[in-house]
Amino acid sequence: MSDHSTDGPRTGPYLYLLITMVLFGTAFTGSKVVVGELPHEVAAMLRFGGAAVVLVLLLLPRPDRMRFSWRDLRVAGGVGLVGVFAYNFFFFWGLTLAPAIDGSIIVPVFSPVLTTVALLVSGRETASALRIVGLVTGVAGAIVFFVGIGAGGVSGARLGGDVLYLLAAACWAAYSIASKKVLRGMEPLRATTYATGAGALALALTAVPSLSTTDWDDVRPSTWVIIAFLAVGPTAIAYLFYYRALHVVGPTTATVAMFSVPVFGTVSSVVFLGESFTTIEAVGALITIVGALLAVVQRRSKVPQTAAVEDAGGSEVVPLGDKASSTSTT
Repeated sequence: MSDHSTDGPRTGPYLYLLITMVLFGTAFTGSKVVVGELPHEVAAMLRFGGAAVVLVLLLLPRPDRMRFSWRDLRVAGGVGLVGVFAYNFFFFWGLTLAPAIDGSIIVPVFSPVLTTVALLVSGRETASALRIVGLVTGVAGAIVFFVGIGAGGVSGARLGGDVLYLLAAACWAAYSIASKKVLRGMEPLRATTYATGAGALALALTAVPSLSTTDWDDVRPSTWVIIAFLAVGPTAIAYLFYYRALHVVGPTTATVAMFSVPVFGTVSSVVFLGESFTTIEAVGALITIVGALLAVVQRRSKVPQTAAVEDAGGSEVVPLGDKASSTSTT
């Protein structure tokens, strides 16, 4: 699979983003089914171990497949320990305690918000009034959401699972920030393969104690199909499609697309798992999404709306007037 999109510049990247967000949304439901029959460490290992194999198979046909750098492996692998290993360790653990619908709202909404907060604190982006209002609104929505959970007679286990989802969101935020530097000197397919491989290896080491006690005979054939889908769809393909979209659209546009994940995740959880949510939870989630959008989206009225282009070094330049709006697409 080529890293460069051959589709039209207007529809291609947005189609990739749409497919990616649908796959990300269904991942919550599928993963919830898997952790119902396997220890969460083993479930995470199977999903990302399978994805690593798929990515290696995609990398092998490339003419530069033998090009290797220990520096690339070290940098991308280090990022993978955060975005693949730590993120999924918390994510799959959270699934054993809280409904998938909680994760489908908390993780994709709070990840970009935490990313924005980190960039503001580090001085890499400016704190406009709109962003401050957005962050305050997002926090208020989160409070309403958790109040709604409490009103429904929430258990301590569910609250613990939601905290783990928040930790997973923090890991994804750190991964997103670090990935910008990694991609400046490495093509997306290779970087994703190295990061996924390193993360999958760490997940495998964590799963070792549970392998001997897992009752493999009780795992239904349908569950193996779901595991295969999780490895190929929401992991390997979705991650590649996300990076292919970044060749054309800016990182802000790609980040905003994440806010559609709760819609797909909620629908999937309600339809396939029979999960439900209260009116207060729905209102809180909506307020959080609105706040997150305000915190992430920047004003562009004084900036020409031109298409993104690649400079000689392979970096995508998006004229948004934001010093953090350039990301590598090599």
